[in-house]
Amino acid sequence: MSTESLTTGISRARRGVGAGGAGRRPKPSSTNRMPGHRSRSATLIAFAAPSLVLLVLLNLYPVIYAGQQSARNGDLLSAGNFVGLQNYLTVLQEPVFWHAALFTLIFTVVGVFGSWIIGLALALLLRTKIPANGVFKVLLLLPWVVPTVVSATAWNWLVATPQSPFPVIAHFFGLGTPLFLADPTLAQILVCIFKVWISFPFMMMMMASALASVDTNVYEASKVDGAGPWQTFRLITLPIISRTTYISWILMTIFCVNDFPTIFLLTGGGPVQSTQTLVVMAYVTVFQNYQTGPGVAIAFLMTIVLVIISVLLYRQIRKVNIE
Repeated sequence: MSTESLTTGISRARRGVGAGGAGRRPKPSSTNRMPGHRSRSATLIAFAAPSLVLLVLLNLYPVIYAGQQSARNGDLLSAGNFVGLQNYLTVLQEPVFWHAALFTLIFTVVGVFGSWIIGLALALLLRTKIPANGVFKVLLLLPWVVPTVVSATAWNWLVATPQSPFPVIAHFFGLGTPLFLADPTLAQILVCIFKVWISFPFMMMMMASALASVDTNVYEASKVDGAGPWQTFRLITLPIISRTTYISWILMTIFCVNDFPTIFLLTGGGPVQSTQTLVVMAYVTVFQNYQTGPGVAIAFLMTIVLVIISVLLYRQIRKVNIE
């Protein structure tokens, strides 16, 4: 079978069309709106209005107050004088900020795509008939269910000192005695692996729910058209679950950029600020250096970047066409 005919067949399979042809689709029937449609909409809006107003006030006031703090040179006790955008300019001129921004980018990319690849692979594996399928699902959820402070404490015990299990094992195999929390590069690798470890169950659940919505007849039709496993995965599975994939990327990006406990509990941003992300830098600037303006400015810069990334990914969701 030629590549062109195979692609055409897979396209029919994604639409749920058999080998016999698409046929004529029935036109959607137009229904008249009921007379009480507008009144019901007005009633629903009236019930939702108090909650929406409260939600806006609870979120709008902190944002406005934080914006005022970012434009002043005060501390935790006094507001200080108005300095305009000076705090933002000061932060953007500091090499420490750009180092934290670079590691935040690395941490986010590894956390998002590392957890997505592992989560998708496990979701595909759990769709097959394997022994004790339900037990595996529960065990795979444990890294996400266990509190971060417990997981971080356990990982510290595994790698923190030369007498910890991982350094002892590395020394046994002639790899020296690596100090994972004392070496900047090893600490960065450890933090990224830890983030993937605690995040892949979330991705696995997202991908499993997306795969569960795929009609099995689509795969049967693709087999009839001669598609192999890789072609079926690339041309059918990935496009069909693409909306859920983009949504999971948006959520995981927000989780990674705003992830304070993982870094702070595991390394505290060290050694020598090698694992310091922007959110940790903002915390240290405000609550340890008592510089409220620059710290809040860092948080606002993070928010702007997150909004831009979310908008770009949301546009990709709207462009998705599985037909």
